[in-house]
Amino acid sequence: MHSRSGPPTPAGPPVDWVHDPLRIFAIGGGTGLSTLLKGLKQYAHQVGATAREPYVDITAMVTVTDDGGSSGRLRREFDMLPPGDVRNCIVALSEDEALLARLFQYRFSSGRGLKGHSFGNLFLTALTQITGDFARAVELSSAVLAIAGRIFPSTRQNVALRARLADGRIVDGETRISRSDSPILRIELNPAGVKPSPGILDAIARADIITLGPGSLFTSIIPNLLVRGVARAIQRSPAWKVCILNLMTQPGETSGLTAADHIDAIHRHARARFLEFAIANSSPIARPALARYVRARAAQVEIDRARLESLGLNLIELPLLARGDKIRHDPARLAAAVIDLALHSRRSRLIQTAPRSRPAAR
Repeated sequence: MHSRSGPPTPAGPPVDWVHDPLRIFAIGGGTGLSTLLKGLKQYAHQVGATAREPYVDITAMVTVTDDGGSSGRLRREFDMLPPGDVRNCIVALSEDEALLARLFQYRFSSGRGLKGHSFGNLFLTALTQITGDFARAVELSSAVLAIAGRIFPSTRQNVALRARLADGRIVDGETRISRSDSPILRIELNPAGVKPSPGILDAIARADIITLGPGSLFTSIIPNLLVRGVARAIQRSPAWKVCILNLMTQPGETSGLTAADHIDAIHRHARARFLEFAIANSSPIARPALARYVRARAAQVEIDRARLESLGLNLIELPLLARGDKIRHDPARLAAAVIDLALHSRRSRLIQTAPRSRPAAR
């Protein structure tokens, strides 16, 4: 394992980024994935790209097991997939100050039946009712906001989470699971064996880099790996596989888990060891901010380097902390780290596949 500020730079043939862009496949859900996407879109929006400028093709796979808040209400009332995490990712890939993006995030504070709902969730619900297909509604909403990438719900089938806990209990539903006091031994999909949305497996196969996280380990990241064929496709893909480590643990879900524990949980559920890199924050966290999180039963994720090495991971430590009172990743810095790795992945593959010159005939 190498703990460094960034990967080594391989020499290699030039890349035509316009006709063959960097392909990034990002897996997750909730606020973590949207943070990464917000940073990555700056590369997709480059104007007048040339063969020497990185140009990025972004694909996101978003978990659809949320059952709380506005998403949960709409899911129960309309028998549809929950729109909230997908909505956040759509907005993350749209223009920051665009009126439509702000409209999508607008949440009603009053009104019978409207209070607590966001406009974007209602918009996706209406489109789902019109088209009869949530994935099609996501596609149309993405076009309306002219987003810089593609977003796939992990599956088109109505699916929920089930957790097996250390105390022997079986808990159903994402909201109840995230509030559990007992450690989570295993997460399952109910029903099991759901199919991935069309396009996901192909995007995985063509990717230069596949990222997992940041985000809730058991309720945002791992559920995507339980969709039929996804873990195997990731394992077989030539892309570099990267886990973006969380900054803090989550009470009731990952309390007491170290960085290596996160990696181990991913591999156990995927039934494959495919992660090659782990990106971790090296910036110190201010004591007042840390104290607030500790009072809420969260803790800084311990980077246990020796165990990460035993799992075969290359650890990359960079200053990734955003400014402000909340402990969050900085979107621009996080995206830059991912782009850097994607560049190295592409160039390494080009070197491996480049034809070797034959010795001159005598």
